[in-house]
Amino acid sequence: MAAPTSSAPAPSKAQIFVKRLSSTVVLWVIVLGGLFSGNKILSDYLFLLSMLLLAGIGLWEFYGLVEKKNFVSFKWCGLIGGLLLMLGTFFHFQHYLGIADVPSRVNDFETSFLILFVLGLCIRQFVSKSSTTGILAISATLFGLMYVPWLLNFVQKINYFPDVRGNEVHGNWYVLYFILVTKFSDVGAYVTGSLIGKHKMIPRISPGKTWEGFGGAIVVSTGISLAFAHLAGDKLFGMTWYHAAILGVLLSVSAVVGDLIESIFKREAGVKDSGSFFPGIGGILDLLDSLLFNAPLMYLYLRHVLTH
Repeated sequence: MAAPTSSAPAPSKAQIFVKRLSSTVVLWVIVLGGLFSGNKILSDYLFLLSMLLLAGIGLWEFYGLVEKKNFVSFKWCGLIGGLLLMLGTFFHFQHYLGIADVPSRVNDFETSFLILFVLGLCIRQFVSKSSTTGILAISATLFGLMYVPWLLNFVQKINYFPDVRGNEVHGNWYVLYFILVTKFSDVGAYVTGSLIGKHKMIPRISPGKTWEGFGGAIVVSTGISLAFAHLAGDKLFGMTWYHAAILGVLLSVSAVVGDLIESIFKREAGVKDSGSFFPGIGGILDLLDSLLFNAPLMYLYLRHVLTH
């Protein structure tokens, strides 16, 4: 009689944390290495390639979650539209599509693009074989484009944000700042929740999230915000200690909310991770979830507060 085979032991929280941290570090070293390479052409196009890959794979994963719910979407229209949106914004910043010296010009371009995209989805429904799923397909496709590439596109807007003094762009330092503060929010939440987490936040959405972890996210994120703002000095124009404290709290809270929003989608689709692209993390959406809503928050604070 054959001996029963035992299943492999589940990885410990420490092992999961090391895998998550390693995957995160590898990815953002590539992205930030391009930002600070010192070669403008290399920096610009490596950054663009990174954004296109993140947006494309993340959007593909989102439409995969939609399909797991047996919903319909115009997946290829959404993918092509999302990549064109990011490319158009990049070319606009490179002065290939007109003047982009002020942020409002790029925002006007995006608005025009989204209007045409919605119109295109409606025209796409004209040739669809089904006449009963138009509202669902158009809604799911449009939401996917807004949720992943449109929100992620604010990272480009931060990177190419003009210095208020009219000199060279210092947006890459703001990109580094906002990624560090956001990701250390994730670290603070995970470590604190693992060590002392007892009180569940919203167990029906994310059983692992605790109020203790939420507090740890705010404390760690705010501490990193203050420390980096102090070390960066003039590279972060207008960033005083009280702005760093405010942003630390805002970005940490928004990061947790973004994580919970993605958890809703995954729970409805019946999956643990959006994909398996990164060991210990899951898919691209699992990596981006806390960044997506923080990117427009950072951009708006930069535009209307720090450089006002």
